[in-house]
Amino acid sequence: MQSLVDHKKTAVKSCHGVGKSHIASRAVTWWVDTNDVDDLFVVTTAPTFPQVRAILWRYIRQAHRKYNLRGRTNQVEWMIDDELVAFGRKPADHDAAGFQGIHARKVLVVVDEACGINEQLWYAIDSLTTNEGCRILAIGNPDDPTSHFKKICEPGSGWNTIRISAFDSPNLTGEPVPARLAEMLISESWVQEKADEWGVDNPVYISKVDGDFPTQDPTAVIRNQDVVRARLSDLVYNEQQLLPVELGVDVGGGGDLTVVRERRGPQAGRQWTMLSDRPEDLGPWLTNIIQITGATSVKIDSIGIGWGLIGEMRNRANRREHSAAIYGVNVAVRSDQPDKYAKLRDQIWWEAREALGASKWDLGSMDDADATHAELVEPRWGHDQSGRIVIESKDEYRKRNHGKSPDRADALLLAYYLPAYNLVNNFFDKLPSVGVRYGAVPLSAPSGPGGPEGT
Repeated sequence: MQSLVDHKKTAVKSCHGVGKSHIASRAVTWWVDTNDVDDLFVVTTAPTFPQVRAILWRYIRQAHRKYNLRGRTNQVEWMIDDELVAFGRKPADHDAAGFQGIHARKVLVVVDEACGINEQLWYAIDSLTTNEGCRILAIGNPDDPTSHFKKICEPGSGWNTIRISAFDSPNLTGEPVPARLAEMLISESWVQEKADEWGVDNPVYISKVDGDFPTQDPTAVIRNQDVVRARLSDLVYNEQQLLPVELGVDVGGGGDLTVVRERRGPQAGRQWTMLSDRPEDLGPWLTNIIQITGATSVKIDSIGIGWGLIGEMRNRANRREHSAAIYGVNVAVRSDQPDKYAKLRDQIWWEAREALGASKWDLGSMDDADATHAELVEPRWGHDQSGRIVIESKDEYRKRNHGKSPDRADALLLAYYLPAYNLVNNFFDKLPSVGVRYGAVPLSAPSGPGGPEGT
């Protein structure tokens, strides 16, 4: 807040849960309350309109009521004597003219979740604050090291940069604060939990806990910035675009979670977990999920104990307890592009990297988003002696990550995976593929350990 008084441009890269949006809302109310109506204007923005309305402007409306401030507010506007003095907007990323036409002696621009703001909009924001009495406050988690927010946080950018780590928060410094406030701030137990769950070198930990920009590991299969951008999606779909509804199932064993991930068209949705690998436990549970979601396709990792669940779900289909096609996906078989990938698992992970890089996956509504994000960006890749892409095995992953398994990430990848049902994997090297990779028609499931995956 003092930086807004002393500096024209303030950038705050902040960890999770220290009240950054709350403070930004108080900057807005202070600006409106202490300047003449004829002189002031406030513009707020964020990567998505729901973030504008439901986060920053929720706090602004609360403060307006609590302190009985002048004028009236609605969801994203503040009026005083029928004069518009503040609003929240989310122009299209390519619309550099989205904020044009706003002129006042004292303009305050607040950029919330600043990492997700497109570079063109930053130029529009800068054009609003040409007067000496104007100010810009940009604040957010430092998620994306390729963002324009990262550039303005660098030395020599002309911005006063403030970093807030979880270890600067009263719950970790020991600074006395009211109990009600302490309950709302990031806790020491949460920080320790995430260190154990994600690892202190994971990009999500560095951003959400350390309050700093992670560096991009060139050996990471999934690029952190691609996941960040996919999570910022606020696209609205019609019913047809949210089809088909498919589920990915990673069956846990040895104490790992069994994870079910829902996908509706391009959009990742809900997640369910159970600490069991017993088909008699998982069968009725998964059947209920199919009924809840209306899923027409369920893809289950068929390696090891996954076969038991596949058989159970096919039996349930034969008894008409559900109508979904059940696919076993054996990620250890040969890729259908054997010159490029050694195994199907390598191909699935690499195609996920390409899909996220091309913005084909929408993770904006994804359940358990931080934990899934942390798992997605952890696996590493390299080349084998033939120059093919190879993803580190689950055993290698476990060794690097203290025995943990990327169950959530694997379930997500299965939800998006479209089986090719390629006979080349299992029979004759020169036979053509059966089915079409991006739109295969499900085959009916025979009895026994075969099924639509082509065995």
